[in-house]
Amino acid sequence: MAVAGEARAAASEMPFGALGRIPAAIWAVAALLLLMPTFANNFVLFQVFGWTFILGMIALSLMFLAGYGGMVSLIQMTVAGLAGYMVAILGPSGTEQVSLGLAWWITVPAAIVVATLFGTLVGALAVRTEGIYTIMITLAIAAAFFYFTRQNYTIFNGYSGFSLVVPPRLFGIDWRQPIPFYYLSLGCAALAYAAVVYVSRAPFGLALQGVRDNARRMAALGYNVVWHRILAYSFAAVIASLGGILLVWQNAQIAPGTAGIPAIIDILVIAVVGGMRHPIGQFIGAFIYVLLSSFAPDVLTTFGLAPDRFKLLVGLGFLAVVYFSPDGVLGLWERARRKMRDRTDPLTGQPR
Repeated sequence: MAVAGEARAAASEMPFGALGRIPAAIWAVAALLLLMPTFANNFVLFQVFGWTFILGMIALSLMFLAGYGGMVSLIQMTVAGLAGYMVAILGPSGTEQVSLGLAWWITVPAAIVVATLFGTLVGALAVRTEGIYTIMITLAIAAAFFYFTRQNYTIFNGYSGFSLVVPPRLFGIDWRQPIPFYYLSLGCAALAYAAVVYVSRAPFGLALQGVRDNARRMAALGYNVVWHRILAYSFAAVIASLGGILLVWQNAQIAPGTAGIPAIIDILVIAVVGGMRHPIGQFIGAFIYVLLSSFAPDVLTTFGLAPDRFKLLVGLGFLAVVYFSPDGVLGLWERARRKMRDRTDPLTGQPR
C-alpha cells in the first residue's frame, strides 16, 4: 500500500484540492461566476465563458487520464464529437432526412452512453501500450473517426454535418440564449470539476495514481491494473461527452472538423497550459485559449497581419509555458507563492 499512500499524500497537496485551505478564494470565484450575467454582455457570457467551460471540460477529461493515470490520450475530443453527433442524429436538426427527431430525454442519455462505450473500447486498446504508443494509437483512431465522418453520408451526413442542432426548451426557457446557456455550461463544468476532485481522492482514484507511479507493485498488491486504466477511460469519456453535447448546442451545428486534428491539438495545448496535475487549471488554460481565439485576430489585423496567424501566438504561448513552467500556468503561481513564503519570516510574518 506504499504507492497508494504516496498517491494520497500527493493528492492532498494538489492546489485547490483541499477546499478548506482557501475557502475565501473559492467563495470569491464562485460569487463572481454566479454574478457574471449582471455586468457582462452576451458575447462574453455565451462565446467567451460558455466556450471556456466546454473546452475546459474536455481538457479536464484529458487531464484526468494523463495527470492521475499517466495516460496521455488524444481521443477525448473525438469522444466529445461523437456525443455531439449522436445528439444531432438521434434528435431534431436541420438535416431532417438523417436525424430521427427523438425527444431530448432519449437523445442526451443515449449520446453519453454511446460516447462512453466508444471511449471505453478505445481505452481497452490503448491501456496495453505506454508513452508515445498510447499517444499514437489514440491519435490514429481520432484521425480515422474524422475521415469516416467526412466520407459517410448515410449516418453522419458527410462533409456538411448537421445544422440547427439546438438544446430543448425546458421549463419555458430557451437554453441557447446567452444567460441560460452560461448557467447551463457553468453548472456542468462545476459538476465535472467536483467529480474529478472527488474521484481523485476516492479509493479508485488513489489506486489509479498508484498504478501510474508503479503498476507492477500495485499488481503485486492485488489491484487489477488493466481494469483501473480502462475504467479511467470510461470516467473521462463521460466528462468529454457532456462537453461535446454542450459544444454542439452552442454552435448549433456539428461537422467532421469539430473533432478534427486541429481541434484535438487545441485540447492538448489547453491541458498542458493549464497543468496536467491541476483540475482547475484546465479551465484557466481554456480561458486563455478562448481569449486568444476571440481577440487575437483583431489585434493582428490592426498591425496589418493575417488574422489566421493567431495560432502562431497560441503556439508561442504554449512553448513559453512548457519552457518556463512544465506544470502549466498554475505551476508559475505555485512557484511565486513558494518564493514569497521563503522570503517571509514564519513567526513575525514580516519580510526577511
